[in-house]
Amino acid sequence: MTDPDQQRQLRELDEKIEAAKRRADPKPHQEEHYSQAQLAWRMVIELVAGLGIGFGIGYGLDVLFGTLPIFMVLFTMLGLAAGVKTMLRSAQEIQEKKMADEAEKIAPARDDRNEGA
Repeated sequence: MTDPDQQRQLRELDEKIEAAKRRADPKPHQEEHYSQAQLAWRMVIELVAGLGIGFGIGYGLDVLFGTLPIFMVLFTMLGLAAGVKTMLRSAQEIQEKKMADEAEKIAPARDDRNEGA
């Protein structure tokens, strides 16, 4: 086998590998869909956890003091408020991340236009 023959075969192999990599790359749309579902479940779990913890603390205090259902109602409402606050914080965090990602996408495009001028 000659040296140019080997180089040609290596180039063909590289092209085949690149084509296989392009076919194997996951589609971003599908990945984004699952990502959104995960974020939604995270928020639901945070809300339910806040309610559950508030209910548990309130019920425990009511049993301890014999004042059923005063503390249970009070702490359930506090748990709801804490769950909603946590959900809003998560939503803000997600929004900030999306804005940062969009800014990164826009910044290289601006740099490319400025370099061409």
